[in-house]
Amino acid sequence: MTASSLFAKVPLDGLSPELLRAARWIEAHPREVALHSMRECARRAELAPATLTRLAQALGFNGFDAIKNLCQESFAAQAGYAGRAEVLQASARHSKDWLALLNETQHANTASIGGLNQCGQLEAAADAMLKARRIYFLGLRASHGLALHLHYTYGLLASNGVLVQGLGGTLSDQIGEMGRGDLLVAMSLAPYTRQTVDAVAQALGQGVDLMVLTDSALSPIARSAAHTLLFRADSPSYFQSMVGALALAEALAAAVAVRGGRKVLERLQSRQNRLDSEGAYWDKLADKPVPVRPLSFPARK
Repeated sequence: MTASSLFAKVPLDGLSPELLRAARWIEAHPREVALHSMRECARRAELAPATLTRLAQALGFNGFDAIKNLCQESFAAQAGYAGRAEVLQASARHSKDWLALLNETQHANTASIGGLNQCGQLEAAADAMLKARRIYFLGLRASHGLALHLHYTYGLLASNGVLVQGLGGTLSDQIGEMGRGDLLVAMSLAPYTRQTVDAVAQALGQGVDLMVLTDSALSPIARSAAHTLLFRADSPSYFQSMVGALALAEALAAAVAVRGGRKVLERLQSRQNRLDSEGAYWDKLADKPVPVRPLSFPARK
């Protein structure tokens, strides 16, 4: 809901002339409301700050911040990343709580995984992965890191995973290698990457089964998916949060471990043995300490 749509549903003729003037100013200046403090907005509108507070209360809100938040959401949605960054800068100027708000939202995104996805959904998705001939992990732009992480953690459990990268413009070629019995695990969030949407459509046309990790059941990649797993990507920052998506990927990998039985345990042990034999991880007991160069000072003349 934007400030304009809010006022469209409110009987403004019931407001006093002063409150009506305040409402009309806010409706005409949502950007200023989004970026400036209540006192600055009141100054620009040539109103008393208390008038804006009374208007918010007359509209059923506790205070002016509720109207400000509506204007920020509307402005950020229309102006994209730059608009969201401008709102973030403005919020940081007016309050030092921007980091606490970001952290609170990240926690909510992570906590939402359990509410958006039932345990049975995750286990059914894990079963589909374990039964597939091959699994292709696809994530582009912001979702590439998510796909890489899920491919890596799944690869510790099973050997049928393939990371789709599309290097050198070969994305369509890689999708073309898929067929019946394969599973495409596609990841994307709004604004949805067009190449991912097109790749999903191509894979479905080839009879490939589809699993998606996305931020909405209405996502364009979720329409024909056999398995849809959801995460929240809310953020007061300039870019969508990937914390919830990562939590979902970890939950899916854990579900594969739960459902994989002895086979995944043997795979894990084999991978662990190889990593140990290669010395993949630093060991303070086995590794020689890094020599420390003694301090030297120039001789005094």
